[in-house]
Amino acid sequence: MKILDRYILTSYLKTFISVFLILMLIFILQTIWLYIKELAGKDLDIIVIVKFLVYFMPKLIPLVVPLTILLASIMVFGSFAENYEFAAMKSTGISLQRAMTGLSLFIVLLGIVTFFFSNNVIPWAELNSYNLRRNIAKLKPAMLLAEGQFNEVGTYNIKFADKSGDRDQFLKDVTIHVKGADGRTNTTVIKSKTGELASEKDSNVLKLILLDGYQYSALVPKKTKDKIKKPFVKSSFEKKIINIDLSKLNDVDFDEQSQTDKYNMLSVVGLTYTIDSLVKRSENDHKSVSKNLFQRSGFLRFNAQSPISKNEKRKAIEPKKDYSGELIDIFKTKNKIELVDLGLKSLKSSKQILQSKETSTKNAKAWLNRHIISFHEKFALGFACIILFFVGAPLGALIRKGGIGLPMVIAIVLFLTYHFIGIFATNSAKSDGFNPILASWFSTLIMLPLGVFLTKRATADRGLFEGQGIFEPLKKVLGLKKASIDPDVSFYQPGTEYYLELDNFDNNRLIEIIKNYREYDYSITYKNTALTILNGRGITNQQLKFAGHFTNQKYEEALRLKNVFMEDSQLALILYTIFAILAITGKILENNYYDSFGTPLFKVSIGFGVIYFFAFLRSFISGSIFNKHIGQDSLTKSVLFIVIGLPLNFVVYIIQMRKANKNIHLADKTES
Repeated sequence: MKILDRYILTSYLKTFISVFLILMLIFILQTIWLYIKELAGKDLDIIVIVKFLVYFMPKLIPLVVPLTILLASIMVFGSFAENYEFAAMKSTGISLQRAMTGLSLFIVLLGIVTFFFSNNVIPWAELNSYNLRRNIAKLKPAMLLAEGQFNEVGTYNIKFADKSGDRDQFLKDVTIHVKGADGRTNTTVIKSKTGELASEKDSNVLKLILLDGYQYSALVPKKTKDKIKKPFVKSSFEKKIINIDLSKLNDVDFDEQSQTDKYNMLSVVGLTYTIDSLVKRSENDHKSVSKNLFQRSGFLRFNAQSPISKNEKRKAIEPKKDYSGELIDIFKTKNKIELVDLGLKSLKSSKQILQSKETSTKNAKAWLNRHIISFHEKFALGFACIILFFVGAPLGALIRKGGIGLPMVIAIVLFLTYHFIGIFATNSAKSDGFNPILASWFSTLIMLPLGVFLTKRATADRGLFEGQGIFEPLKKVLGLKKASIDPDVSFYQPGTEYYLELDNFDNNRLIEIIKNYREYDYSITYKNTALTILNGRGITNQQLKFAGHFTNQKYEEALRLKNVFMEDSQLALILYTIFAILAITGKILENNYYDSFGTPLFKVSIGFGVIYFFAFLRSFISGSIFNKHIGQDSLTKSVLFIVIGLPLNFVVYIIQMRKANKNIHLADKTES
């Protein structure tokens, strides 16, 4: 391994491991918060809690690893570009592709490892975590009885209005439902005015003392007539003691695995076998339904028992070249009635069969789709790691900014886009609204052209959105380039009065104008024209710069960046307005039953929405570059810009324009 490859790989691994550990910690805390209700009040051993977290950690890998690769790639390559390390590499003839080669091999290896991890470890984790959660749910807390609701403890359902005392042992208005032998039906109801929990908090026996109440016990008579009356026995009591044994309720084997065949618990081999079985079962169900419908149609019975003569049947089924009327008119009136009656009965019977099978068929199809999605997601995850690297690495080289600020915001936006596209596609596929195979790969396929585009831009050493892309023609069509450029940033044409005046000055006078044009209250146009004349006389900008005659380049660069930012922001605002108008109008027309107009409008708005998203991203990057140049870059402001600006662009546009016009003078306070 060469020194350069070792350096890039070491830098990447340091960032990758750090980001991975931080994200894993965040997601673990989110998991604990999500399942805290299942763990609280169960008096669980520390080993069980550790098992719970260990089983859930592998399930976080499909979220954590792609996000880590994307963020680490943007941070590392952005840092290389920001610190001019890529410039040093290019000066020695090393291209971006060559710099990415060693790291690309590592990412491919990581993608392969991720596949085996998702094929073996994640199903194991799903199996154990699912069964552990079911076993934890069986535990019944001994004394944690909530007031105002029924608390299930074994065969008893206990409810009380209020509790008091130093140990919350005194109860008011107690109602208890006792289940019967079947474990479902409530056969006994006990009501008392007051009660007391007399057992200790950690006791395995729940002792309940009830005072001044009634007990209603249902009777099960032998005769059906008597059952309809629902008889019961009512008895009163001054004091009643109920002892509930909790030891058996809490005797739970946490390692028990009662379910092992769920789709996310299977490897590729298990999923292949299960998918084949489900497909065969579906085909057999379809054949069974078809056969049932045919048998229930009654045509076989009608054919055997019908009084219609064979001659009439023969005439009915024989093709009639010269007959163009209704087929039923061939039969006699009596036979017509019989045929119509048979058709109505058959139709009603078939409809009932289809309606009864509709839900089960949908559920079977959804279950099959879940297995297909789970099968392909194992392969898609490895490819997603590779593609997100080729999105993040060139993007970092293009934005030329490392660290946590801007790379974090861009990585989160891209990952959320990737993740939500995948969620929407898979959810749609589960309900059979989308192809399950395509749904598993959809978000990865969406990111593939973006990775190719960014890699080409970075390899060619071109800006992220510069050149004749889709936005430049749009700006020209909308007249934004002309409107957004400061009118002072221009040149006087040869032959004009000011040009002839400057052309008569000597070089020293022209240099003085360039150096102190603002003190003399000259315009930038006047200064630029003087610079053009000096260039024509053989004095280059580089010579003037080295001689120290460009004293306020920071202001001029800030002005240029501000103009670019204004162009991009105005374009994003226009696209946002078009998108919002089309989307709202389309939905209003759809809700008012004008689907033929509303649906196409809404689909067109989605296209404008996608273009707006990238235009908004471009304006965000332009604004970040401008703010960084004037020393106003902030992570908090960047996050707010994304969160508020994407749905409410017009609000952020007004604020940003005011701040840009105000902050432009900050660059004028310091010399470059």
